[in-house]
Amino acid sequence: MTSNLAALYNAYIACLNAQDWENLGHFVHPDVVHNARPLGLHGYRSMLEADYRNIPDLRFEIQLLVVDPPRLAARLAFNCTPTGEFLGLAVNGTRICFAENVFYTFEDGRIREVWSVIDKAAIEAQLPSA
Repeated sequence: MTSNLAALYNAYIACLNAQDWENLGHFVHPDVVHNARPLGLHGYRSMLEADYRNIPDLRFEIQLLVVDPPRLAARLAFNCTPTGEFLGLAVNGTRICFAENVFYTFEDGRIREVWSVIDKAAIEAQLPSA
């Protein structure tokens, strides 16, 4: 089960990087919850589509993966250029590197719950002082 969940997660990340929204439902549960907000698959997809609109060069890179079914934890690395504000910070086209720590719970072979924390301090350290 552990290797299956890792393979499933890698396929999910590939789906995100390809922006293959039509197949997102293969990986994400219809009743997905993100940071205690019930978004459902449609809301989750809308959130991801908005991320790509605001960060056209967005790419998810797995740095660390820990699997303990039905849970999975990942540290994702990003090196990207948000076009405007990001997390309330005026990034405005500055290339930034940061990490996201994410915890997932899977149900019926799909992501049912997501807890995500982005390292905002790392981003702040890369921006000119206001």
